[in-house]
Amino acid sequence: MKKILLLGAMFMAFVSLSNAQIKTPPASPLCKISQEVGLIKVDVEYSRPSAKGRRIYGELVPFGQMWRTGANASTKITLSDDATIGGVAVKKGTYAIYATPGEKDWTIVIYKNTEFWGVPGDQFKEEDVAAKFTSSAYALRDYVETLTLTFANLRNNGADLELNWENTRVVIPITVDTDGKVMSTIKSTMEGPAAGDYYSAARYYYEEKKDLAKALEWVDKSLEKGGEKFWILRLKGNILSDLGRYKDAVATFEKSTALAVKEGNTDYPRMNEKSIADAKKRM
Repeated sequence: MKKILLLGAMFMAFVSLSNAQIKTPPASPLCKISQEVGLIKVDVEYSRPSAKGRRIYGELVPFGQMWRTGANASTKITLSDDATIGGVAVKKGTYAIYATPGEKDWTIVIYKNTEFWGVPGDQFKEEDVAAKFTSSAYALRDYVETLTLTFANLRNNGADLELNWENTRVVIPITVDTDGKVMSTIKSTMEGPAAGDYYSAARYYYEEKKDLAKALEWVDKSLEKGGEKFWILRLKGNILSDLGRYKDAVATFEKSTALAVKEGNTDYPRMNEKSIADAKKRM
């Protein structure tokens, strides 16, 4: 019995050891950085190799060959909204950052396909290039042992994504339309509620049988700001009917029907027909 128990314990120990995994630090640790740039968010994810006594540019990272700007999977940049990178307009989304280093200038490529482990190689497609531009390489006074991507020169309308390694710095400029967004917000705020806001308020007042005169005022504001829509005109007709203004209600229902027919809607003409008949009975 003791022999059986001993064998069982030895077997369990063997299974436990065979399932164990030795975890060591990665050679190029993953790093994620995030930065608010103007009114958008920019995220960068990359793996950080270290020099470890090696010469980087011209040897480990050859001149004239596309590089993943990091280690392991391709370096990725995510834009929460549209931006301009290196002077080229780029839609919001996630992209890979590739670079072809040169002794004085680098070619930077913002690439739509982010699935490659490294560079696309012979699967590179021009149609997947979201932006391509040249950036100068600057000499650093202090040596940088580990590849470092960082945001610098933050402004209301942009920032610089800096790539620093060894004795070289390359800048990827990012600009955003902060002024356009702010001015649009100021304009809409100063103009007061939008057409949809007036319509929603008028509909709520009508459905809850609150102040119908105020509901009529708001529905007229909605039509004034957003133009005549058949569903808004129907709401106005219903309010006019409840106010006892049946002649005006009929004219409004008829206008709603004409617009609905023009836009191919069949439900509103049917509803308006019934409402017109009811209003004419009360006239």
